[in-house]
Amino acid sequence: MLDAIDALHQRARQLAPLHRLAIISRVLLALAFIPTGMVKLLGQRFTLLPTTDPVGAFFEAMYQTGFYWNFLGLGQVAAGVLLLIPATTTVGAVCFFPVVLNITVVTWSIGFKGTTYITSLMLLASIFLLCWDWDRLRSILVAPPGRAPERVAPPSSLERAGYILGTTAGLGVVLALRSLVPGETVPWLLGVGVVAIAMVLVAWVRSFRRADSASRAQSNPPSR
Repeated sequence: MLDAIDALHQRARQLAPLHRLAIISRVLLALAFIPTGMVKLLGQRFTLLPTTDPVGAFFEAMYQTGFYWNFLGLGQVAAGVLLLIPATTTVGAVCFFPVVLNITVVTWSIGFKGTTYITSLMLLASIFLLCWDWDRLRSILVAPPGRAPERVAPPSSLERAGYILGTTAGLGVVLALRSLVPGETVPWLLGVGVVAIAMVLVAWVRSFRRADSASRAQSNPPSR
């Protein structure tokens, strides 16, 4: 069973689109967690719904706990930041999973309409990241078999710059919606986000073209 999982994981790690999906999942989950965590960490209310509403009553009760509210925010911010640092992405995925699982159960339990589907998608993304790092987490259950080398080239400098720029712009926009950043910066941040997306798309096209050229070269070796 484990051999079959290992083989499936190795094949998945060789697919460039899944590499990009893992990076984008980390960025989107961080964008979802860091701003909302900052709201709690700074001691602000998460929603303005009245306490007569079950959702408003729940978050007001959480807010009134004081330090625990700040602690929840700290956990969310820490998990989001860890997901963005290449050396700590696995730790971030592990920290993120129980938090988002709890949030998903809470939103479904109190009937937080609309948000239930968002948190469910976040939970699926979190599970995907845990599966993506199966080779690192496997040693928790059994002895590691030795990590197979990845055949997919790492993202180019242009693609990495696009991810960093896009993440920064996205965080700025979400923080502005929470009144933690001046609202006047939103149009500029959106413009930066568009540039970042363009950078990533250009890098993808270049990467796919190089991979296609390399594949053709291997399938049609020069004759002597």
